[in-house]
Amino acid sequence: MTDKNIHIIVGSQMGSSEYVADQLNDVLQNKGYICQVHEQPDLIQIPSSNVIWLVCTSTHGAGDFPDNLQEFIKNLNQHTNLNSLSYSVIGLGDTSYDNYNKAAKDVDLLLKTKQANQITQVLEIDAMDENLPEDIAIAWLPTWLTAISEDKL
Repeated sequence: MTDKNIHIIVGSQMGSSEYVADQLNDVLQNKGYICQVHEQPDLIQIPSSNVIWLVCTSTHGAGDFPDNLQEFIKNLNQHTNLNSLSYSVIGLGDTSYDNYNKAAKDVDLLLKTKQANQITQVLEIDAMDENLPEDIAIAWLPTWLTAISEDKL
């Protein structure tokens, strides 16, 4: 188990990402992890050093970040170096749209350019899948927990 706090950063327009984040938070806390969900993320209030970010976001409109994530991303662009931050991204999207999971891919790329440490590849959840998004994320969680418990973090 990691000794780092987990901050779940939510980007949600319609509520699906919030629900997935809340479900993950419940499972993680039941396993003894210290987590905090940020439904209205404010970069000033979220530590970015020696913590883990789990960004859970949908894509809005023509590949845009959800409204509640816009200011967070703008402020994140101001950072030059986040090399003491570890992160993963979960994207909720719909493959029937041209910009499938673009916000998730964009935040992943942004964090990489800021030298943050990617724990796992972006988990892309498709709304067209017959399984519920939260069930897909919870099924993925053991793999993620194994990755964060490795010494590289």
